[in-house]
Amino acid sequence: MASALGSFPVVVITGPRQVGKSTFLRREFKGFSYLNLDDFSLLEQARHDPASLWMDSDEVIIDEVQKAPRALEAVKLEVDRSGRRKRFLLSGSSDLLLMSKVTESLSGRAVYLDMLPFTYREMRGRGGRPPRLERAFLMDFGEQEKRVRREDPLPHILRGSMPPLLGLSDPKDILMWWDGYVRTYLERDLRELSQIENLIDFRRLLVALALRAGSVLNQSALARDVGISQPTVFRYLRLLEVSNLVVRVPPYTASRGKRVVKSPKLYFMDPGLNAFLAGLHDSDALSSARELGGLFECLVLLQLRAAAELLIPRASIYFWRTIAGREVDFVLERGRELLAVEVKMTSRPSYNDIRNLLSFLEEHPGARGGLLVHTGSAFTRLHGKVMAVPWWWLGT
Repeated sequence: MASALGSFPVVVITGPRQVGKSTFLRREFKGFSYLNLDDFSLLEQARHDPASLWMDSDEVIIDEVQKAPRALEAVKLEVDRSGRRKRFLLSGSSDLLLMSKVTESLSGRAVYLDMLPFTYREMRGRGGRPPRLERAFLMDFGEQEKRVRREDPLPHILRGSMPPLLGLSDPKDILMWWDGYVRTYLERDLRELSQIENLIDFRRLLVALALRAGSVLNQSALARDVGISQPTVFRYLRLLEVSNLVVRVPPYTASRGKRVVKSPKLYFMDPGLNAFLAGLHDSDALSSARELGGLFECLVLLQLRAAAELLIPRASIYFWRTIAGREVDFVLERGRELLAVEVKMTSRPSYNDIRNLLSFLEEHPGARGGLLVHTGSAFTRLHGKVMAVPWWWLGT
């Protein structure tokens, strides 16, 4: 963050509510003037005379900036007028809505960063080291990986990874927190973004999505099952993406000679939110649930997204699936480098678990290799280009 701010006059941070954007900015940049547009008085000022907000400061934080799009144009003018002397940190919980405005007004002046829920390492109070994903691209796992342990993913799925949950230990308190999070989102954030005709229909859509964890998105079938029109489903899905509650993973389509699925997969940004909406509120229900595999993918995806953000250049995340049904859960692309990742809800990975990975590697011989991510403790080389690794390793 500090290095980005040294190179660009504007840094834009987006992420879901309660992920810790405001806390981070106020703690790490104490010398900056802090403006939160959740304050109605400041919001009105930002809408009518934004430049007056930072007239007496060269270093400014504007929180929830998407509420006053006009302020972005004023920031652009101020950056240019001051010869890029002034520095702005802009944050918002509405990613796509904010980014569309920023793209128009701050081109060449801003760098954009995503703040995600905690990774496994951060949940354990650790951080600051380069992501192991860098080593995975090199297929370099080192001697230290012989020291292994098992970390049950189920408690991490049930709890979720949002920072406020760290201080909660009672399962009932965790459920109450997620209930309040969903209610606040429905009653506040969505109504600021767009008119929702029927909150009951929207809540039913959330549950239907939660029960399809990790599935290829079929909007027609979703609309039919929920009982609302397809255009309404499309708009509601867009709102969920704008507000950072779901992430769309597109298909990897570099293959020219093969027929591949073209629809994306959809995941919730946090496995705890997914489990809560799916009605999976305890370990017994989760361990026997049909959705467990998809929820485990959601947990792994969170670790991958956070690590991919730290790579330079960043890695993009896709999935690969053929019409014949062969599928690799995630494909990471960094420049021309490819790393395939298969996720298996098993504690004893075997050669039989990597058949789809091998199919992908055969079709893409230039790929670095593949990872089989599992729930056990072992680091096992299952093939010359495939390594089995515990899930928690990705988030460290």
